[in-house]
Amino acid sequence: MFDDLRDLYQEVILDHGRKPRNFRRLEDADRSARGDNPMCGDRLELYLKLAPDGSIADAAFQGRGCAISTASASLMTETVKGKSAGQAHALAERFRELAMTGTCPDCGTDLAEEMERLQPLSGVHEFPSRVKCATLAWHTLNAALEGAKEASSE
Repeated sequence: MFDDLRDLYQEVILDHGRKPRNFRRLEDADRSARGDNPMCGDRLELYLKLAPDGSIADAAFQGRGCAISTASASLMTETVKGKSAGQAHALAERFRELAMTGTCPDCGTDLAEEMERLQPLSGVHEFPSRVKCATLAWHTLNAALEGAKEASSE
């Protein structure tokens, strides 16, 4: 069963890496930030469109990077839509823990569905050099939400 799960996770990552969702420029974005991983060359620009209540109405990205970086950005843009800035920050922190350790004991039930969706990227913890690839989009999300223009995985 473990091998089947690993195969499924690899398929999810490959699918999002080859056909990323929300890979486009948002012309009417309220917030944007550039992310850079100088160690491997992953780069992205994240765009956020906020709803009147401050929640994330739309999220998109452009850039170039490895399959893990692209899949993470793709999954992230799908997952944060409809979230408040606070929820998005909490999700980013929990994802970082998932990517670094493979688990997220503090995830609780409030974002359990979202974390389950991100579970395919949990395997990067076995490859420390790839953790920065997986977390780049999330660092960039935090930067955009905070009004910063740039983020780095360093």
